Amino acid sequence: MANNNSLGAARMAKNDEFYTQYADIQKEINAYLEYNPDTFKDKVVLLPCDDPEWSNFTRFFAQNFERLGLKKLISTSFAVESKRYKNYEPTLFETESPIFDADKTRTHGKIFVLERDVNGSGRIDIDDLQFEYLEGDGDFRSPEVCRLRDESDVIVTNPPFSLFREFMAWLIESGKSFLIIGNQNSIAYKEVFPLIQSNMLWLGATGYMTDMVFAVPKGAVVDPKDRAKAAKLGYVGDYTRLGNSCWFTNLDHGRRHHPMMLMSFQDNQRYSKHKELREHGYRHYVNYDAIEVPYVDSIPSDYSGEMGVPITFLDKYCPEQFVIVGHSLQLADMNIIKKRMGKAGGGPRFYVEDDGNLIRLYERLVIRKKQ
Repeated sequence: MANNNSLGAARMAKNDEFYTQYADIQKEINAYLEYNPDTFKDKVVLLPCDDPEWSNFTRFFAQNFERLGLKKLISTSFAVESKRYKNYEPTLFETESPIFDADKTRTHGKIFVLERDVNGSGRIDIDDLQFEYLEGDGDFRSPEVCRLRDESDVIVTNPPFSLFREFMAWLIESGKSFLIIGNQNSIAYKEVFPLIQSNMLWLGATGYMTDMVFAVPKGAVVDPKDRAKAAKLGYVGDYTRLGNSCWFTNLDHGRRHHPMMLMSFQDNQRYSKHKELREHGYRHYVNYDAIEVPYVDSIPSDYSGEMGVPITFLDKYCPEQFVIVGHSLQLADMNIIKKRMGKAGGGPRFYVEDDGNLIRLYERLVIRKKQ
């Protein structure tokens, strides 16, 4: 619950600017390269919703332009006046450019392009990055950024959390490959879950429950506990730790094709490390025809019926092993619960019975073994 509160607090503070750490980007990208070294070869990569002067996305792709075999790198930013935090100081990169305009910097977005050896060093790298002002403020929904989207092959960014639904729709409309950061609550969004269910979208290679640290603008509200956790991980100052952030992608990586090693239905009830399974076995839901599997490592390997599992299942999901049927907010029969609990009933989700009492469970995905 603390993690959800962290994101909630961020939204209430209207803080949409979370700057991803270089090490997290490198770790994630390397997983795709291990699976397919040509993932980015001859590709145009677009980094929208970015802040090139501060962005580690821009830095990573520019520094690794030749290693990745990129054709072109495009990075765009919002105008300062469109940001939540406006205490912006132009960098030397900007001010030393012959096209620098202090007023335009505040009202126009910027575009950074890397595609050739500008300085004659013999290699294409971050020193060859060139920038111009956009016609508008750099909003990803603007016609000029949409044109850049349509020109690109792969879109990579950490979009504003408050615009995640809109941004996902913008991505899907494009038909492009993408890799973005969001929060785990997005999984149940009506704009997102059907994509996961139909195998058009999946979680990235970095572990679902892995802490990610983000830099934040000066003046951003940060929960003291999250600031302390970021410091414990080596990031001191204007940083926050978000434990419920994760990567979403339609780029393939090998991790999603590794079947889980699981025990049988019978062996789980005999030898599971979870006491409740050994003592009570698998329970059936009161308001849906499926068994409750409270832990991902307790999914029975030989059960052919439907099973409700924690959302953390997606971190281990192998599409060759299981089919995703739906989730509890969609499938729960609340009429049954209302008959038992009265007109008010309880909140939508699955329920189990314990000593005559109805217990409402956390959100569950419903899966079944692939035939």
